[in-house]
Formats: sequence, C-alpha cells, structure tokens
Amino acid sequence: MAKQSDRKPSVALTGTDRVAIVAGSGQLPHSLAEGLVEAGHHPFMVLVDGEAAVDKLADDVDRYVIRLEEIGDLAAVLKRNRATHVVLAGGISRRPELRRLKPSLGLLSIARSVLKAAVSGDNRVLSLLVAHLERHGLKVVGAHDLVPDLLAVSGAITRRKPTKADEADLEAAYAAAKAIGSLDIGQAAVAISRRVVALEGIEGTDGLLERVAGLRGHGRLAGASGGVLVKCAKPGQELRADLPTIGPHTVEAAHRAGLVGIGVEAERALVLEQRRLVERADELGIFVVGLGGAGA
Repeated sequence: MAKQSDRKPSVALTGTDRVAIVAGSGQLPHSLAEGLVEAGHHPFMVLVDGEAAVDKLADDVDRYVIRLEEIGDLAAVLKRNRATHVVLAGGISRRPELRRLKPSLGLLSIARSVLKAAVSGDNRVLSLLVAHLERHGLKVVGAHDLVPDLLAVSGAITRRKPTKADEADLEAAYAAAKAIGSLDIGQAAVAISRRVVALEGIEGTDGLLERVAGLRGHGRLAGASGGVLVKCAKPGQELRADLPTIGPHTVEAAHRAGLVGIGVEAERALVLEQRRLVERADELGIFVVGLGGAGA
C-alpha cells in the first residue's frame, strides 16, 4: 500500500500564488485549508452562505461570504482578492433561488448554460463553473492536487481486512455505483450478501446509510448480516470538484447501518481526518479499503 507521506503535490505553488477555497458544507474545505497552512500557504476562504461551517475557521483566516444567488460575482471576488488558484470543496445542498438571483454581467455570461446544464445533473454544472472561472484567468485545481495526502490509497488502511464474502459485496456495490454514476445520479451503493440493496440519490451518502439502517427489518433482508458501502467517481466526472469523500462520520453511519466495511476508489476518492477515521473504524471493527490501483 502506498504511503501518504511519500506523495508530492501535482500542482506546485510559488510564493506569489494564492489559493482560494470555495467552501461548501462538510470537513473537506477545512482539511484542505489545514494542509495548505502546514505547507506554508495561507488560503482565502469563500464561504457559501448556509453551507460552510464558519465556526471552524481560525480568526485570522481571510474570508468572504457569498450567497448562491451571487454566484455570478464569484470570479470578480476571487480576482479582487488576488487568487490565482481555486478549489471547489464541500457540498451544496440546494440550488439558487431564481427570484433572488443578483443580476450581474458575470451571471448573464453563464446563466443560460447553467440552467440548461442543471437538467443534465451536478457534474455538468460543475464543469461549466470550472470553465467559467478559467475563462477569467483562474486555475481551477482539485483538493488532492494541492494536498495529495487526502487521496485514498489502494488496499486496506484498517486492521480488519475484507473476507472473500466481503470482496463479493465490494464488487457488486462498485459496479452499481459506477452504473448510477454514469447517469450522474450518485456516487455510492450498498451491497449485502452479494446483492445491491440501496443506491445513493439526492439525499447523499448520509441519507443512503440511514435508509439502509431502516431496511434491516425488511423481510427480504431478515437474517442478512454484514454488507458494504462503496463510493467511487462518476465516469467522466470533473475530477477537480466533488470527488467521493469519506470521513469518521461515514464510518459511524456505516456501523449504525449494520455494515462491516467501506470501499472507496483508490486515487479518485478523498479520505478526511484519516487518523481519526482509522481509529474509529478499528474500534467498531469496520474495514476501509481503497479499490483498484497497484496495491489492490
């Protein structure tokens, strides 16, 4: 299994570069910011109002709060604050309210394309936003390009390893996750006893695992134990944004759902707070494994 510490950033920052993190919900924006600070960089945080956890930021972090309805101003805000590189990090649980959109030249330049893309799914919207920012001279990069230790490695990172039966569940869930990913529906699936029992939808991974916990009493699952969660990137996904992500809370939610393991796509998924995740998984007897790659 590859060692996280051996990895080097694929994007080298100079002393004049400044990274802006457009922060949605979850731990990823903060894990990324911590990694950048440890490497000697001081990022500028653009916090999406109602999504980003403002209370997790240190007082000395430069920040700007933006509403989704002001998305047309994003490029101008980034340029005004001397950003050279941009990372889109964290979740967004809602769409902008059309009646509250702030008119601007920036919005007019992307409105028609974004509205049309919204029908196709999240990945298309992200790709258009990336292209819009790059037209303004900003370099959009992934969190893993700057802090590669966030990337999942191949093989098990926990004491517990998957059994042959678990590997069959991992294979079934992986195939299902890729199938729904190709339709831009979700990134995760759950398999129990070699059968796919639940797919991620608009509710996200947390909602998926809550649903699985409720299914344990279903007649067709009566007596079935174990099972796995698999998360993987969508085929053709914009890899600089919205990579599949797990953290300690994912481990705890999987345990509540009665699962015994989690598989993520090696090199194409993020593992947040890995030390705490591994400690919690070992405490609960759950395995976490990177699927694919040289170490699999």
